[in-house]
Amino acid sequence: MEEIEVPLEHLHEEMHHQAEHASHEARERWISMVALTSALLAVLAAVTALLAGYYSNEAMLEQLHASDTWSHYQSKSIKSLVLSSKRDLLMALSKPVSEKDEEKIGDYKKELTELEAEAHKLEAESKAFLNKHEIFARGVTFFQVAIGIAAVAVLTRRRLFWYLGLLFSVFGSGFLLQGLFTH
Repeated sequence: MEEIEVPLEHLHEEMHHQAEHASHEARERWISMVALTSALLAVLAAVTALLAGYYSNEAMLEQLHASDTWSHYQSKSIKSLVLSSKRDLLMALSKPVSEKDEEKIGDYKKELTELEAEAHKLEAESKAFLNKHEIFARGVTFFQVAIGIAAVAVLTRRRLFWYLGLLFSVFGSGFLLQGLFTH
């Protein structure tokens, strides 16, 4: 009796082809996921960078206002000192001191107190803006590192790097949220 030969060789080749094709499709899906993740991280990095830039600019503007206020303080202080010197000189010469000059010296003292308080307030606001800038800048850094690690994941075809990139993106997101919700 003749043996019937089953064409297993063709079946084996087809299974190998299908497995290879499925493996290729899975790899392509994974690469697409990494690319999509990287694109989303790039958007988050851009938004975070814009916020960091905004708060940096605000910090600088507030510091400029504080410097202007301190300059105004110095000018009032000089005027007050000149007028006080005039008063002291007149008193030393036993000459009469004008009531107008005495009032003006009092006004200067009051203005100096107000200007000093305003300058300190502006400096504090500048520091607060700078602090928010630094928080957002940290977020940008973590997002950029995450994107870089995702690129390494694709180049090396290692999922571990992608997961590591995702971990860095969690930290970047944490800084983004911290910056958004701190006052």
